[in-house]
Amino acid sequence: MSTDTSSTSSNTTATQKRKMFGGANLRQFGILGSLVIIILLFQLLTYLKSGRGLTLDPNNLINVINQYSYILILAIGMVMVIIAGHIDLSVGSVAAFTGIVVAKAMADWNLPWPLAIVLGLVVGAAIGAWHGFWVAYIGVPAFIVTLAGMLIFRGGNQFIGQSTSVPVPSEFTYIGAGYIPDFGPFPFSTGTMILGVLGAAWIVYHEWNARRIQKKMGSETSPVWAATVKVVLLAGVILVAAWLFATGRVGTSFPISGIILVALVILYSFITRSTIGGRHIYAVGGNRLAATLSGVKDRRVDFFVMMNMSVLASVAGMIYVARATASGPQDGNGWELDAIAAVFIGGAAVSGGIGTVIGSIVGGLVMAFLNNGLQLMGASADIVQIIKGLVLLIAVGVDVYSKSQGRPSILGIWSQRRKARAAADEPTLESAGTVLPTNDNASAESLRS
Repeated sequence: MSTDTSSTSSNTTATQKRKMFGGANLRQFGILGSLVIIILLFQLLTYLKSGRGLTLDPNNLINVINQYSYILILAIGMVMVIIAGHIDLSVGSVAAFTGIVVAKAMADWNLPWPLAIVLGLVVGAAIGAWHGFWVAYIGVPAFIVTLAGMLIFRGGNQFIGQSTSVPVPSEFTYIGAGYIPDFGPFPFSTGTMILGVLGAAWIVYHEWNARRIQKKMGSETSPVWAATVKVVLLAGVILVAAWLFATGRVGTSFPISGIILVALVILYSFITRSTIGGRHIYAVGGNRLAATLSGVKDRRVDFFVMMNMSVLASVAGMIYVARATASGPQDGNGWELDAIAAVFIGGAAVSGGIGTVIGSIVGGLVMAFLNNGLQLMGASADIVQIIKGLVLLIAVGVDVYSKSQGRPSILGIWSQRRKARAAADEPTLESAGTVLPTNDNASAESLRS
């Protein structure tokens, strides 16, 4: 009897912890913990070196967002490509090609900058459709298609721009070098603080609404103390971050490129988690045969992820050009490697079927703060590259080694347990929609939902 009681108590405690963090296994937060450790470590090291911590300095945080927002945007699209079982090596060249086309359109054709942005998105969609056609309907591996695209569009950038830099008008630079408008008599950015307060308020409302729905449906809810701790932590992080961004040097605040990034993260998190199309991407990457037998149009999925990737590459390219104030022949070099590294560090599986948008963003931030911290410490470029390569190798190696020992990957364990809980609670269409199929557990029956 005591054993049963102890087991029940242990299970109840574990369930409460999961609900406290939105139902996720705590192992999912390992990479987030790594990000926190990296930030605090370099904050301490820079303090010991210069007498003040530089990593969390408002101006440094603003620079990190400005410098890495386009890589993080690429990571959003890349994680969907990798989940579907593909890879895209062309994103840097596509971004550069789009940048030069948009810059030339404004410089030579006198195209207004809003229309130039639309043109850039159309160019990205057209390139993505070209890649998607070869991958989805001709059957050429995405690695080969995008390797060819990397060469084609890198050459296209240099051909159109004649291997020279093409400046862009000052109005266009706002999307890459602008900040939230400031107003009011306060010695900080009022607009940024308002944004932070709204973000914290949304956290409170989201938790309250989720608990209200759970009670209405008769589902088990987490204890009030657990929900309170969760809300206080998340809202506190948002408000502290808003304050840091709002107290930078005069004329700066949270970057516009960061606003674009946040909007895309929200949009694509919803698409991948809460739409049929998003579930189909996971299904195809987890088990293509089972997905096809269940009626999933795998060719459409392949076409979509490739086209979507190039559209986001065009967005990243335009943001970079806007920040640099000109498009040049060396734009985009190595971006594909940074985006792929962010996705794998963020927990995506090499074989496909596993990964999240939020995880990829956290993985990208790990690389961003690692790179930024090493630079603040005065490390040379070669040392930075060596360390970044080792981090990527270790992150993927841990997951692969776990599988080779006959154990599911860390995220695979999380997915399996989450699926079991969803099936035990209520096997409805809505609950099944939150289950991400993996290589180990995808089945035709589950994919029909």
